[in-house]
Amino acid sequence: MSLGKPLGFSELLDTLLTSGPGSFIIIIIIIIPFYRAVELSVRCCSPARRGPAEGRLASSHTPLILGTAEAAALERELLEDYRFGRQQLVELCGHASAVAVAKVFPLPALSRKQRTVLVVCGPEQNGAVGLVCARHLRVFEYEPTIFYPTRSLDLLHRDLTTQCEKMDIPFLSYLPTEVQLINDAYRLVVDAVLGPGVEPCEVGGPCIRTLATLKLLSIPLVSLDIPSGWDAETGGGETEDGLRPDVLVSLTAPKRCAGRFSGRHHFVAGRFVPDDVRRKFALRLPGYTGTDCVVAL
Repeated sequence: MSLGKPLGFSELLDTLLTSGPGSFIIIIIIIIPFYRAVELSVRCCSPARRGPAEGRLASSHTPLILGTAEAAALERELLEDYRFGRQQLVELCGHASAVAVAKVFPLPALSRKQRTVLVVCGPEQNGAVGLVCARHLRVFEYEPTIFYPTRSLDLLHRDLTTQCEKMDIPFLSYLPTEVQLINDAYRLVVDAVLGPGVEPCEVGGPCIRTLATLKLLSIPLVSLDIPSGWDAETGGGETEDGLRPDVLVSLTAPKRCAGRFSGRHHFVAGRFVPDDVRRKFALRLPGYTGTDCVVAL
């Protein structure tokens, strides 16, 4: 057997077979297992030989963006199978939204005059989340003011409104049309006007006029779940009727339109979603740190 050139597996096998009976034992016990192990290692490490499953695993950290149907199905799963209450989900999302605001605009970095936050609420579920967000901002020692142009008759909205009033959070009777007055009075605005599947024409003229004013502001804008005026699937409306927020807080998981978000900060508020539900809907999101209820994307 020449030592000048490495032998392949078949060459080494032929050489040992002609070397006498004792070589047969070496083949069975040492040589064959060794070469098979080497061959398996080469196959696993070679990029050209990766199978489809390995390709999916490599991309498993890409966040999944939910369509409208998937988002609705996930919410039904929480409400019907896990017996979450509607008020409970609104409370969890509103609290997490306030936490996201505090992360981007931390209270110690703001002067007393800069703690003012205008929370604009609509009559649908996003508006209820906005009311909870305002209440928690007050607990966090910010100074929220609520503008609620089209009040809902829904019992949950009425209860949340009462809670804010009892905590002495002021409600504006109208929104100034002079944009600079708003820019001067508030450090930022929280947009909780519309949510997924809610069109501006469905909530009436006051909300439409409010969106037109919010589009002209120069202070930071924080949108809850989706920017008001956007189509939840396509993001359509971004350049027409929709707002262009600096911060987006996706509730439960990012919606499909979030792929077009180009602001500075994007958070997901969905730590309350059970692990089984995350697996069922393939929610691949970054891990939450410590006791945080939001995570930055």
